[in-house]
Amino acid sequence: MDDERRSNPRLSVSLDARWDRDHPARISNLSEGGCYLDTVGEVMRGEIVGFRVLLPDGDFIYLEGEIRHYTAGVGFGVQFVDLTDEQGTNLKRLIGIASGSGSGSEPISADLVEG
Repeated sequence: MDDERRSNPRLSVSLDARWDRDHPARISNLSEGGCYLDTVGEVMRGEIVGFRVLLPDGDFIYLEGEIRHYTAGVGFGVQFVDLTDEQGTNLKRLIGIASGSGSGSEPISADLVEG
């Protein structure tokens, strides 16, 4: 997920998530192409991980991504892979809520990141 390879604008967010065997994480940036999970769990580059993102209404969405980079004790960046139509729709809804354009929903903590 190098800056040169990103084709989708990133939002700086603060979203609770759970991955693998219920490891806690916080998503700190998000785009239609991927996200960054702040977590202390260990992963390997190229590994596919599934994770649930807590929505502001208390519901979760499930996403999967390939580990693109990993920093021990800090977290990892994922590129979304094989999202279903429903997951893609939910992701776009989440990004809309995060950017404040969600219909009738309170925006979550989010800022557009240039890059």
